[in-house]
Amino acid sequence: MPNIKIFSGSSHQDLSQKIADRLGLELSKVMTKKFSNQETCVEIGESVHGEDVYIVQIGCGEINDNLMELLIMINACKIASASRVTAVIPCFPYARQDKKDENRAPISAKLVANMLTIAGADHIITMDLHASQIQGFFDIPVDNLYAEPAVLRWIRENISEWRNCIIVAPDAGGAKRVTSIADRLNVDFALIHKERKKASKVDHMVLVGDVKDRVAILVDDIADTCGTICHAADKLLSAGATRVYAILTHGIFSGPAITRINSACLEAVVVTNTIPQEDKMKHCSKIQVIGIAMILAEAIRKTHNGESVSYLFSHVPL
Repeated sequence: MPNIKIFSGSSHQDLSQKIADRLGLELSKVMTKKFSNQETCVEIGESVHGEDVYIVQIGCGEINDNLMELLIMINACKIASASRVTAVIPCFPYARQDKKDENRAPISAKLVANMLTIAGADHIITMDLHASQIQGFFDIPVDNLYAEPAVLRWIRENISEWRNCIIVAPDAGGAKRVTSIADRLNVDFALIHKERKKASKVDHMVLVGDVKDRVAILVDDIADTCGTICHAADKLLSAGATRVYAILTHGIFSGPAITRINSACLEAVVVTNTIPQEDKMKHCSKIQVIGIAMILAEAIRKTHNGESVSYLFSHVPL
């Protein structure tokens, strides 16, 4: 693939390498470091003049440092005369702060969109945005990909009774995602309505749907402290489900998450590799990882060739 450069930020170099391998490319040279006062320094190690540049960086771990590193890398490539700079951000930072839900609350996802645009990004590729309206925060093209093909494949290959399963949304916001997967599998779906008294703490849950004598598969985009997922699993078992799995796109697993998963009644917690999971897997045998590098690589290939990625989620070769 001529006139294309793939750069990796420091947040998830393993995923960047898998994307490059899928495209048959070498990762381009970049050096990132911090000065003694903790300012981020980026040095692009090769010419990007007239090149189609893709920078892979994720919004997890040291989120603010990773975001600043991405902004500097975008700007460095832009002022070095790259023809186009695309930020590949599988897990979008601040995505859960997407609306003004109380007085004087910020819309931080919009702020991040502004920062990426001002830094010089011409295009954004991301995956399973927490809220699809975030695409509207940008004045540049945004491709929001879906982990759905990889999720469907995992279900069919790892759950023998998948034809008698039920797909469950742990909250109303995930209803569209769940109904799409249920339709593709030709199975039923259910919904859990949850009420919160404050962020990251669920006060009450109500199950809408019949899960009795079925394998229940919880599907969501993000799991952070895992209070919702573990509470939902208990609710499903008490309603008669035979087994409960959780499939998540972005496994953040902060705070008490690993302890909760280990003590929960979940058969497995399946996540994509939009976020590194090696350290988490050492402390929790229930965590399994689905690779999505092939989806991101195909999006990059189609973008570089000027092709549409609108139907990529249903046609990507796995």
